[in-house]
Amino acid sequence: MCLGIPGKIIEITDVKQKLAVVNVGGVKRSVNIACIVDEQHSVESCVGDWVLVHVGFAMNRINEKEAMETLQLLEELAEAVAIGSDTA
Repeated sequence: MCLGIPGKIIEITDVKQKLAVVNVGGVKRSVNIACIVDEQHSVESCVGDWVLVHVGFAMNRINEKEAMETLQLLEELAEAVAIGSDTA
């Protein structure tokens, strides 16, 4: 099972290597965006895109609504795990 975490591309740091900074829940990470770059989407045009990040790679684009829903679900899951560990 793999988990993609939603993040927003905020900066391109290396066009040639296809590296960008992605904001994932307030944490900025360096991410490879090669998987989402194609003829219709240049490296430079990716700033502002919401993506699913897995092990340092932006795997695909998602819309903002989907990103917000996923982040909310992950937050709820983290809270449930924290509550469960407090009662153990």
